[in-house]
Amino acid sequence: MTDPSLLQDIRTSYDTVAASYAELVRGGDAWELPVLGIFANLVPPGARVLDVGCGPGRVTAILRSLGLDASGVDLSPGMIEIARRDHPHVPFEVGTMTALDCPDGDLGGLVAWWSIVHLPREVLPQVLAEFHRVLAPGGRLLIGFHVGDTQRHKDSGYGGHAMSVDVYRWLPDRLTALATAAGFTVEAQLVTDPAGEVPGGRLLFHKSGGGDGTTCATLGA
Repeated sequence: MTDPSLLQDIRTSYDTVAASYAELVRGGDAWELPVLGIFANLVPPGARVLDVGCGPGRVTAILRSLGLDASGVDLSPGMIEIARRDHPHVPFEVGTMTALDCPDGDLGGLVAWWSIVHLPREVLPQVLAEFHRVLAPGGRLLIGFHVGDTQRHKDSGYGGHAMSVDVYRWLPDRLTALATAAGFTVEAQLVTDPAGEVPGGRLLFHKSGGGDGTTCATLGA
């Protein structure tokens, strides 16, 4: 069971910073489109895709532009308001990744693009199990995250607005082990700016069943 105060702190923090956050992330990075393109090519044709922790909806809109039937969900009503304003052709809903409003096996793909970074280490296994529940056999899971083995408290950000969230970094091998325990198989990984202050990680998994991948590769190689 997830502590309700954890979700409330995240919701309140991102409602507060929603407008400034949306402006700061508007451009993305050089690796974003290639990685999302690989993911899009692997999702079963015609399958539904959910962008979990979609924020202002920029990545969800990219997934739609790549031909996917993508929608977004976010804990913050403020973020969803901006997503609906900026991308009126894309479906968005308020919700939590700890209890997704999806039937079992409903999705062909799920993206968590830097949206697990505020989840405590003891909560992430529950969330990965929820991701596994809603994905169909052969479905793909793409996770973006901060690489490392630390956590810190963030009391302001995105223009100096007040926040109250913890930020967790993950070692790729540790995150892969948790996803494997939840029933996923890793297909590819990418770490960018490995010597930088905050390296970026991307991991691609599939759920066992039709269309399984067979090897682990390095994204972007």
